[in-house]
Amino acid sequence: MNLQTKITIAAPDFSIDYNSKLMMLGSCFAENMGSKFSYYKFDVDVNPCGIIYNPLSVVNVLRLIIDGKRFEKEDLRENAGKWVSLYHHGAFSSSDPDECLHRINERLEKATGELRSLDLLVITWGTAWVYKHVRENMVVSNCHKIPSQEFERYRLSVEDIVTEYVQLIGRLREINPGLRVLFTVSPIRHWKDGAHGNQLSKATLLLAIDQLREKLDYLYYFPAYEIVLDELRDYRFYADDMLHVSGFTVDYIWERFLYSFISPDVLGLMNRIGRINKGVAHRPFDPKSGDYQRLVKKMQAEIAMISRSFPMIDFSEEKEKLDQLSGS
Repeated sequence: MNLQTKITIAAPDFSIDYNSKLMMLGSCFAENMGSKFSYYKFDVDVNPCGIIYNPLSVVNVLRLIIDGKRFEKEDLRENAGKWVSLYHHGAFSSSDPDECLHRINERLEKATGELRSLDLLVITWGTAWVYKHVRENMVVSNCHKIPSQEFERYRLSVEDIVTEYVQLIGRLREINPGLRVLFTVSPIRHWKDGAHGNQLSKATLLLAIDQLREKLDYLYYFPAYEIVLDELRDYRFYADDMLHVSGFTVDYIWERFLYSFISPDVLGLMNRIGRINKGVAHRPFDPKSGDYQRLVKKMQAEIAMISRSFPMIDFSEEKEKLDQLSGS
């Protein structure tokens, strides 16, 4: 007896391995998936401007990266004692404008430098609803608690999204002809719009992706939204607010992604890295005990062995911590 409607994921014509360079942009679901890639030491840059929810804000961020934009103080605005950027999440804000600019420019410079060598750009849209700052005439990434009268709120149309992305992806492919773009729609529900409004928003995003894939043959889709709504389909897979997904659900979606897009050749290596991560995170009762010191030496040897075969994997943080624990 089959008690689940399993979502079929189309086999892609590429696979991700430890030579792949990735960038993930979008909602907090992109952060969830990005943290998995980071945990297993893949070369991934996650949201260089912070969490972004709507398609046009993602376009704005990618244009900043393409243009190699460097922010100056006049690009910021002060609000409630904080210096903020309308292109950025609040995590970049600061009471010191120089600190704000340093955070912004450091991440943008890194992202611009990575653009030409990216193999896969993963874009996760959360909502088709946007806030447009009327005076600046731009769709913002974050309102930063600026008075609501300064914004116009509306829902993007499918045509709005498709028009922007056909042009944008054309520019990206000119810079990096081998770039692939993978779209997902976040399964997290935006309940402030109501049940019907949320469904209209998600439907807009799904239709836009469908039209883009008809127009451009190097785009891909991962059905995270459908996996949660149709394959899992139960409130036990949500967090306590019944809107965000639970940690178990994130793990489940990651597993579905893993076996669809990641090369089977690296699964064993991922397991080895996972064991190293667990060992490094372990808090021993007695760090100086012989048993624990033998474990530290074993992890150091394992890192050295992996590093010889895969020098692109960065274990610098783990090496530093283990060196401190071993007293070397």
